Amino acid sequence: MIYLISAFLITAFLYASVGFGGGSTYNALLILYNVDYLLIPKIALTCNLIVVIGGTIRYQLNNLIPWKKVLALIIFSAPFAWIGGRLPIDKELFLIILGISLLISGVLLLIRKEEIENFSKSVNSKIGIFLYSIMSVLIGLISGLVGIGGGIFLSPVLHLTKTIPSMNIAAISSVFIFVNSIAGLSGQFMKDNNTNLINEFVGYYWLFFAVLIGGSIGTYLGIKTFHPKIVRRLTAILVIYVSLRILLGF
Repeated sequence: MIYLISAFLITAFLYASVGFGGGSTYNALLILYNVDYLLIPKIALTCNLIVVIGGTIRYQLNNLIPWKKVLALIIFSAPFAWIGGRLPIDKELFLIILGISLLISGVLLLIRKEEIENFSKSVNSKIGIFLYSIMSVLIGLISGLVGIGGGIFLSPVLHLTKTIPSMNIAAISSVFIFVNSIAGLSGQFMKDNNTNLINEFVGYYWLFFAVLIGGSIGTYLGIKTFHPKIVRRLTAILVIYVSLRILLGF
């Protein structure tokens, strides 16, 4: 358990420093630790929520959150995050969706920000805005189902809209993850509210303390300690490795 706690603390620290929650990595670590699949989204969404609170407050204090654009996103994503949390899903389908989501997350982590920005120049802004709306719904649904906050999916799409400055994208992602995590988590507990499962969930409280500490330090220090490219690549390797383990069954 000590290794899992340490891994969660480090993950929260690294992700908080760049404005994300870390849901994809929490999922990957929980899979490696053989945690009950019914608990994985609940734990991951709770950790997401704890980590992004600090970032959201920091961005708001610096007036970096364009609330009109954020509301346009979460009005689509939040209801579907709740629906995703409420949907009953068997273990096999859960693992397939999680494996594909982790694989996409890992690939997106390997794509450089400059490449996304260059690609966005060749895409019609109307197409970007259309993707913006569709992705809000899909990300919300996936968030509720498997516990991935969606920031890693959202950021590239926001670049394609050409309507949001790069400096605001991390802020929007932070609020987006925060709201989706609340909606998805409420759906999850409305679906699985038996006492035994809740007791098991509470038994992982050390992970919540770990991400609170790691996330707080990461939010305070920002990206001064580790180069973000190194963080993204190391995280991508872990996430892709776990996704392949899930999808290939080894």
